[in-house]
Amino acid sequence: MTANKPTWLVFAPGAFLLMWSAGFVAARFGLDYIEPMTFLSLRFAIVVGLMAVLFAILRPPLPKTKAEWMHLAIVGFLLQAMYFGSCYMAFLSGLSVGTLALLLAMQPIVTGLIAPHWAGESVSWRQWVGLILGLTGAVLVIVARSEIAVPSLIAFFFAALALIGITGGSLWEKRFGVSHHPVTMNLIGYTAGFLGVAPFMVSMESMQITWTWQLGASLAYLVLANSLVAIGLLLAMIRVGEVSKVSALFFLVPPLAATIAWFVLGEVMPPMAWVGMIVAGLGVFLAAAQAHSKNRSTEQS
Repeated sequence: MTANKPTWLVFAPGAFLLMWSAGFVAARFGLDYIEPMTFLSLRFAIVVGLMAVLFAILRPPLPKTKAEWMHLAIVGFLLQAMYFGSCYMAFLSGLSVGTLALLLAMQPIVTGLIAPHWAGESVSWRQWVGLILGLTGAVLVIVARSEIAVPSLIAFFFAALALIGITGGSLWEKRFGVSHHPVTMNLIGYTAGFLGVAPFMVSMESMQITWTWQLGASLAYLVLANSLVAIGLLLAMIRVGEVSKVSALFFLVPPLAATIAWFVLGEVMPPMAWVGMIVAGLGVFLAAAQAHSKNRSTEQS
């Protein structure tokens, strides 16, 4: 008999996509008042401080082995320091948000190539069709908005590091991740992230901050929605599902981020961009539906 899907898992993909995509707009507001690596370091430090207070109150269990400590730290470093840090460094090197989003849309394809060998997952031809459609849709959205430009090799290098970070973090969590209390997981993961970006802040930036309500609102959103809820949902979905299926959701990030920017910032969405959103959505549906069908047949056998 097929087990009933938990209620949170039904709403998790939509909630994750909305919060993750809106983070691009939130970051744009904040970066007008603070340098990128200082922004990340402050964001991570606040999360660590919040988790330290909750840890002192709740006393959740710690990892039982050195290996569990190491795996939590590695995932935190890859997702926080390497992914976000490299994204911000790519911006500093002149890469546009649209170009970076397009390059990062390769993540589900890379994951699909590695997952069979790393996580023991098979990727069917229907899933590959879905992944290719998803990538095509993401490309259409970015091309329609005329945001493709790679100004330098160093910018491309940081974009590649960001791609490695988000892909590596997802695959590492799938293979080695163990369910931990959210406070414990975030405390260790974001401490690793902070230690990864702080040296760049100290060595490259003035660390000056212009405190405004816009920066406060941006920081609050990125800490609560992105750093805590969205990352928690991502890791939870990876643990209970196929990593290639979860990664396919990232094809919808560029289109959804563009839609949010259209509503909030008034950025124009050309007709071809809407076509791209539909194509990306179809691709994600095919990849996710095939993986779900495969999971059901496995459970019933």
